[in-house]
Amino acid sequence: MDSNSQDRQLPASERKLRKAREDGQVARSRDLAHLAVLGTGALAIYSLGPWAAGFMRDQFAQQLSFKRPVLETGAMVSQLGDLALAGLVLVVALALLINAASILSALATGGWVWSMKPLMPDVSRINPLKGIGQLLALRKLVDVVKMCVVTAVLGVMAYLFLSEHLLDMASLAMQPSTMALQQMLSWLSQGLGLMLLCLMVVAMMDVPMQMFLHRKDMKMSRQEVKDEHKDSEGNPQIKGRLRQRQRDMAHNRSISAVPKADFVVMNPTHFAVAIRYDEANMAAPSVVAKGADLIAMKIKEVAQDHQVPVIESPMLARALYANSDIGQSIPLALYSAVAQVLAYVYRLKSAMQGQGPMPGDLPELQVPPELDPYTAREVPV
Repeated sequence: MDSNSQDRQLPASERKLRKAREDGQVARSRDLAHLAVLGTGALAIYSLGPWAAGFMRDQFAQQLSFKRPVLETGAMVSQLGDLALAGLVLVVALALLINAASILSALATGGWVWSMKPLMPDVSRINPLKGIGQLLALRKLVDVVKMCVVTAVLGVMAYLFLSEHLLDMASLAMQPSTMALQQMLSWLSQGLGLMLLCLMVVAMMDVPMQMFLHRKDMKMSRQEVKDEHKDSEGNPQIKGRLRQRQRDMAHNRSISAVPKADFVVMNPTHFAVAIRYDEANMAAPSVVAKGADLIAMKIKEVAQDHQVPVIESPMLARALYANSDIGQSIPLALYSAVAQVLAYVYRLKSAMQGQGPMPGDLPELQVPPELDPYTAREVPV
């Protein structure tokens, strides 16, 4: 089933969040950026405005006072250029301050993201069907509702402010120009402060809302989780077949070590385990080869060709096959049973060399039932 048709209810994995971040998809709040730009600009003008006005007044006074004839070639142009440069320095300083505030507001929500993918051409962006679908998305609906609420609040605030100061505004024409300008600046400051207060409230609500919407957009369906697990971990069936092939190759390589074994214990046909013990170099007997079915018969054949004793002990063979690995020592619980087989094999080799009597039948071996997979599967009645 296509994952797009499923409800995405599972939280996004770290891999998907990391990939989305690499693609430039992070939570961003435009309202916080608007508040940072307008607030920083207003604060800079309010705090540095008197100094900037005095600086430009002095520049005007200096550049518009000519100590030499105005008609001199390039005199006025040069002084006007210096005046424009002074104004440009103030404008650039204000622009850099506002840009820094905008960058900091972006870092406060989604952090630093360096990605060129949003700038790359994408034909799907001009797809009208996709555009209509995005217009009906939850994020767009939230933006529309938010803009309507902000517009309504600002409209009410503007109405209350104008209705309160309407008569005072009408009387400005009767006041001196200096007092009228001061009163207008005071009203502008109050209106800007109310607007910034409204934007701050909206930004405080928009930041957690954008984070919530981003997490919602990043949610995954069960099929997406399964596909991601397959991509990161590999297909379980393929991995199982690879492990089985690796085990078969290891078993095939281990057959070459069968001639060095002291004995081979068999099931007698389903399992075969070759054991070797070197008292000088080994702390315990170890498994040099093991296999099932065809590999077991191959181990038996190689053992017989090299005169390695083959002992039939189904319970011990199953226990060794299930609880030991090639190149590893046998389990501690099987020391006693393997020691009895080793003692029997040593007596058998001595008898074949004419150094002792031929041993009788192999004594019954004591194998813990919990180590035998066949016995462990049996359910008592």
